[in-house]
Amino acid sequence: MDSKSEEVRIHKYIAEMGICSRRAAEQLIEEGAVTVDGQPAQIGQKVNPELQRIVVNGRTLKPSQRPATVTLLMNKPRGVLCTNDDPFGGRTVFDILPPVYQSMRLFCAGRLDKDSEGMLVMTSDGELAQQLMHPSRRVIKRYRVLLTKPFDPKHIRVLLSGVEVEGERLSAEKIIMMKRSAAPERDLEIHLQHGRKREIRRMMEFLGYYVERLARFQIGRLVLRGIGPGKVKQLSKSEIEMMLK
Repeated sequence: MDSKSEEVRIHKYIAEMGICSRRAAEQLIEEGAVTVDGQPAQIGQKVNPELQRIVVNGRTLKPSQRPATVTLLMNKPRGVLCTNDDPFGGRTVFDILPPVYQSMRLFCAGRLDKDSEGMLVMTSDGELAQQLMHPSRRVIKRYRVLLTKPFDPKHIRVLLSGVEVEGERLSAEKIIMMKRSAAPERDLEIHLQHGRKREIRRMMEFLGYYVERLARFQIGRLVLRGIGPGKVKQLSKSEIEMMLK
């Protein structure tokens, strides 16, 4: 059975076992929380789960216990956090999950900050989370953004070209001014490829604007419809494929 064809990168295997996303798995490896045959794991290391003992935070991962994957779509309300645990006792998206899902090892595939709302994917599928979040897949996320003051159209070109904020290059893929809305000067539709931490808010603040309301309503070709705030639905295979298109 000692075949290189059975080897897999360790962070990918941890994600496939439903422990966390690939990115979070790399962080666990860096923190020394992962061992292979009793030795600290290395970033990028290849392992054969059938032949080697892989332990994450004291738990031995066994290929036979690979979980069935579950992917949920939540309409995240404002005021809740995309984290498994808040040290300050804040309400999280995991607190408002229906009881049937609360015992599952789910994590957020692309977060929304506390004051943002809308489309949030929660999954036990680490591979899917990687595909949704990695820039190479170019999965476009669409947002409605209401500003506190009128937006100057000349800033569209600036945001498409990108701005340097705290040493990080931030940019939008597309910006549409919603001329038919109740507040056309302040209402925008913004498309992002990356979805870095507070990316829209940081870009806007750099240009002197502040966000009054921010809602994600589409990922890939899948649009948020028919799910009330705080509610979830389990996604079908075809719906998941729509997100990746």
